[in-house]
Amino acid sequence: MANLRTTITELVTGLGMLGHHSVDAALDERPPQMVSVSPEVWDQLAAVRAGGAYDEEFGAAFDNGAAFLASAGGLRGRPPLTVEWKGSQRAPGDEVAPVDLRIDHVYLVSCKYLSKILFNASPAHLFDGLLSGPHGRRSGDWYAEVAPDAYEDLYRRVRDGVGLPDLPPDAGSLRTEDRRRLRVALAPGWPDGAGAAYLELTRAVSAASAARWLGALAARDDREAMFWRLLRMGGAPYFVLGRVAGRPLRLRIATPWDWRIRFRLEDLVVEPQPGGQPRVGWQARVRDKDTGRRLSVVGHIEVRWSHGRFGSPPEAKVYLDVPHEAVPGYFPLDAESAAAGGAEPGGSDQDDGHGAPAGPEPLRLFGSAGPSATGH
Repeated sequence: MANLRTTITELVTGLGMLGHHSVDAALDERPPQMVSVSPEVWDQLAAVRAGGAYDEEFGAAFDNGAAFLASAGGLRGRPPLTVEWKGSQRAPGDEVAPVDLRIDHVYLVSCKYLSKILFNASPAHLFDGLLSGPHGRRSGDWYAEVAPDAYEDLYRRVRDGVGLPDLPPDAGSLRTEDRRRLRVALAPGWPDGAGAAYLELTRAVSAASAARWLGALAARDDREAMFWRLLRMGGAPYFVLGRVAGRPLRLRIATPWDWRIRFRLEDLVVEPQPGGQPRVGWQARVRDKDTGRRLSVVGHIEVRWSHGRFGSPPEAKVYLDVPHEAVPGYFPLDAESAAAGGAEPGGSDQDDGHGAPAGPEPLRLFGSAGPSATGH
């Protein structure tokens, strides 16, 4: 079963679409429209609701579902016949949209509560493969591949400093049990001399990852596709219902077709950035064709061990560093809501950076002007 908080927010978002006057009324009925929910999951939801520990999550999710039911951009007041929940199943094939609910076999909904992570991927899948294909694929040890000297230097210092002389002589020979022992030994912190070696590793991995990404992008005619994949725009529109920074998040996510009608990608910048983890920043500069306004989308990628230091090969976490509502192509659920709130997609160029740490000179993938710029 999925994480408990995730289960609550996803299922109760669906419940809110069915027209019940309260969360408790919906839970009591166990509506048959929720076709993917087992009796065991219903029992768990009821028990958690009775305990009161997740009242805020129940309330926020139910309100989002009710808003989608009432929205002119959503269900238009028509309760659905079926609400399908994906749960912890991994989608087969190349699924761009992070879909959690499917409504009447048509409306796709992603439930996003308190997260600015766009997705996790293996570093090779991101920097070399440009996120083409299934997101769940994993590869080897990225640190060893792109910064072997710095990685081995850190490993030697760690092996000598934690008192585990029977560990393999090189990091490439670590077995699962060796990684577990190292992770436990390093939980209190780095041993003497290893902290500086880790900082050197972060610098080396950040620079090498940015360079690999740049090289892969330089070989592709259409760099817009990378931008669309980073923002999880795919062949079908879908909706995001959630909550961030204490406020509801209700968006329609455009397709690349929609996006090109309204926007043009003028520049894409990749830069290694300093930080506590190997980090690569990205920034897209976009022009709104309707208004002529230039917009900015900023994010970063952290390449870090999963399950603790040396615990498992590194993964890449893609973060969005601007509000979701500021992304060109992430439209408010109702156009009326956008007009009332005065919101426009994208941050201005004066806001570029959005608090991201300063780093080396950015690597421009293509110029911001002229006929060779990607876009239409």
